Amino acid sequence: MQLTDPVKTVKGVGEKSAQLLEKLNIVSVEDLIRHYPRNYDDFELPIKISEAAEGRIVTVEGAVSRVTSMPNRRKKVVTCYVSDPSGALKLVWFNQQYIVKLLKPGYRLIFRGTVKRDNAELAIYQPKNYLKNDYVKLLGSLQPIYDLTKGITSNFISKAVKQALSEISIDDPLPASFRKENDLPKLSDAIKTIHFPKNKQEALHARRRLVFEEFLDFMLALRKLKSKKEEAKNNYVITDFDACDDLIKGLPFKLTGAQVKTFTDIKRDMSSDRLMSRMVEGDVGSGKTVIAMLAVLSVVKAGYQAAVMVPTEVLAKQHYADFEEKLVRYGAKIELLVGSMTAAQKKKAYERIEKHEVDVVIGTHALIQDALNFDNLALAVIDEQHRFGVNQRKALKDKGLHPHILSMSATPIPRSLSLILYGDMDLSVINEMPAERLPIKNAVVDTGYRPTALNFIRKEVLNGHQAYIICPLVEESEDADGENVIDYTDNVRDFFATSAIKQGDGKLVNVEYLHGKMKPAEKNTIMERFAAGEIDVLISTTVIEVGVNVKNATVMMVENSERFGLAQLHQLRGRVGRGAAQSYCIFMKGCEGKDVDERLDILKNNNDGFKVAEEDLRLRGPGDLFGIRQSGELSWKLADIYADAPLLSLASEYANKLTNIS
Repeated sequence: MQLTDPVKTVKGVGEKSAQLLEKLNIVSVEDLIRHYPRNYDDFELPIKISEAAEGRIVTVEGAVSRVTSMPNRRKKVVTCYVSDPSGALKLVWFNQQYIVKLLKPGYRLIFRGTVKRDNAELAIYQPKNYLKNDYVKLLGSLQPIYDLTKGITSNFISKAVKQALSEISIDDPLPASFRKENDLPKLSDAIKTIHFPKNKQEALHARRRLVFEEFLDFMLALRKLKSKKEEAKNNYVITDFDACDDLIKGLPFKLTGAQVKTFTDIKRDMSSDRLMSRMVEGDVGSGKTVIAMLAVLSVVKAGYQAAVMVPTEVLAKQHYADFEEKLVRYGAKIELLVGSMTAAQKKKAYERIEKHEVDVVIGTHALIQDALNFDNLALAVIDEQHRFGVNQRKALKDKGLHPHILSMSATPIPRSLSLILYGDMDLSVINEMPAERLPIKNAVVDTGYRPTALNFIRKEVLNGHQAYIICPLVEESEDADGENVIDYTDNVRDFFATSAIKQGDGKLVNVEYLHGKMKPAEKNTIMERFAAGEIDVLISTTVIEVGVNVKNATVMMVENSERFGLAQLHQLRGRVGRGAAQSYCIFMKGCEGKDVDERLDILKNNNDGFKVAEEDLRLRGPGDLFGIRQSGELSWKLADIYADAPLLSLASEYANKLTNIS
């Protein structure tokens, strides 16, 4: 068996299973073995029920009692209690009617799951159940938990991976001496162990090798880009910036000192004999877009074309409207190009762009389609560049004859890491916020504060504002251990409806949900309705972290905030505070602990993303099995630039040796 063979080559994976696995981007045998566990179930001895604490994953053993089964809206709910001499605990299952046959009053069973607060009592939702003899066999073991799709279980993936690993050979590109010197296991051992570790130490050791590999591949790709940059001369020398000066004078606000310095860097690059390749790093709301707009205008006035690539359609449409409003008086012709356009619409747009009837093209991944050709592309702007892979960024560059590159990122990264990650680019940092921005007011609370928080959100909505609520999961599943979007939305709608009755005002709050598993068109519709003010409260996964700018949104509430990295929480917080009104961020913690409080207090007391990132780097280490990865960060499967900063440096040094860079 070869790594490139189709996944259905693996014994036990049929045609139907292969189609389901494709939804997880598992097409080949290598895709399968590289589909790493996102966590592990660690089986420990059962505890007393009285020791079960909110937010903890626990195992309890006791007698079953008070079994009930009843429909609840779109779900069927089974409830029972399990008790031991120390107390009782509520158990709840959704859409698992078969469980009733197992729950015979008086039977002693073992149950495992995450403890949550259910009004005045503690409960476990969707607990797993075991006979004592079966559970004893699992004691002390780590069972892999994978990202799944409907019809595929963690057990199925585990068996398929084990079968594949027994039939393939994996070559190791790293010399044995280097591996030994840097405590890196063989690649084949690391892949096997990451799926089937005997303990946490083994899992961490395997992860270390695989993280190094991810960083090294990325660094080698960067070195190729850097060598091409150093060879490239400036084919588009821009020296006239009079229109830019005029645009700056007409802005309703004054540029910050950091913005002025960054644009000065850009002007110097574009007027030199060398091609510009610059990264602009700035906090959420620091004003990067207006800097990109000035660079675009300078290119247009020189008679060239510019392209602006952003990660979502909603953001592309918002940029399109903003650019058109400010640049049309300078004669700029602007085109929007996104995936949801029809084939006929795209074809006409391609023709206009190729004939240079268009000066500026703003779009998503649609900009890098083979059918699109520019007439004279002089500038490529990549917004939220960490959302695009190296190959995607290269594809946009290849649309022109060595165009200037201006990348932008709102993910604050400590300078020491920036110099490594963006080693192929010059770096500008916008570290000042516009003077008119009101600082966001932050609060860190436990789940008992939820009714108060929801009432506060309702008050903001009645005052004409909007709010976001972030949940870590899409729906209840076998591995769910956090608030989920779909059921949570039902509960919030009920809460607001009840509040309207209690308050006697009859004012309803329009609540909708959004998550990454929805179809693109469905997601865009929801985000556009929220941007238009048709939705009051948007309950979402982190899919909204980047991609929508709603100045009317004044409240961000994050459930289970302890599950996210500080830098990601700061990114989420950046969705509010964009207008003139005072904005608020509520970090709801699903569990208690000194470490949780220390981390979240950093956000409570600090709105500066760069300081948050420095603290994140200081606090996070290999203590968590997989850390709390930044969602989508540079498209790595395991690596985390904060927790794994030393490995990033090691990979950078080794890449330099391989490419003979001193």
